[in-house]
Amino acid sequence: MIRFKGLVASLLTLACWAAPPRTLTVAAAADLQFALVEVKEAFAGMHPEIELSITYGSSGNFYAQLVNKAPFDLFLSADITYPKKLVDAGLADGSTEFLYSRGRLVLWVPKNSPIPVEQLGMQALLHPAAKKVAMANPRHAPYGRAAEAALVKLGLLAAVKPRLVFGENIAQTAQFVQTGAADIGILALSLAKAPAMTAAGRMWEVPEGAHPPLDQGGVILNHARDRAAALAFRDFLRSPAGKSMLHRYGFTTEPH
Repeated sequence: MIRFKGLVASLLTLACWAAPPRTLTVAAAADLQFALVEVKEAFAGMHPEIELSITYGSSGNFYAQLVNKAPFDLFLSADITYPKKLVDAGLADGSTEFLYSRGRLVLWVPKNSPIPVEQLGMQALLHPAAKKVAMANPRHAPYGRAAEAALVKLGLLAAVKPRLVFGENIAQTAQFVQTGAADIGILALSLAKAPAMTAAGRMWEVPEGAHPPLDQGGVILNHARDRAAALAFRDFLRSPAGKSMLHRYGFTTEPH
């Protein structure tokens, strides 16, 4: 009995000294918010010892925070320029930089909208029912800059500008159209492909040639608290399984 009690005490001591869960903090572009739900679940199955904490927002805002060493281990940006700038500034490890996709723009309207977006394409923005047009803020959102570039190239900016409403990021932009705060939105294909958005609306894909490429990529920060965990998640995103999950949400697996 004494030996048994001693064994129990030893086990309890070991439990008290067990390593705490490892937390990986990720700053992710808002267009990833649906795709990463599936990715996170699959990654947790492979790495139950790592707790994944993901914050979504605009890539430009994250860049400004990371310049001041915001507590994130990994940055997933809708514009690869931001990770490259962090590397150039000595704040991120260039050997960990990687591309994970090329983003795409779509026009999206609710299913009951009178705007025939599938037939009109970009001209749908001039439809009388398009009283408010949602797009991400081009000052800090890569999708906003791409949308603005498309409007300029197609000669629509002057006509559309008075009716623009800006989301802080592409996810908030999608919410504006979903909730009726805007009549049509210039959104990310990855958000439009989410089951809830697909069920609730209709879309038309903006030609890639209408705007500069939206090459998306990530990097591990030099101040990362768990570099090994960040590398594991990066490698999972680049694996066939990770690429397949991203592809289901409209992310091309290999930028062209």
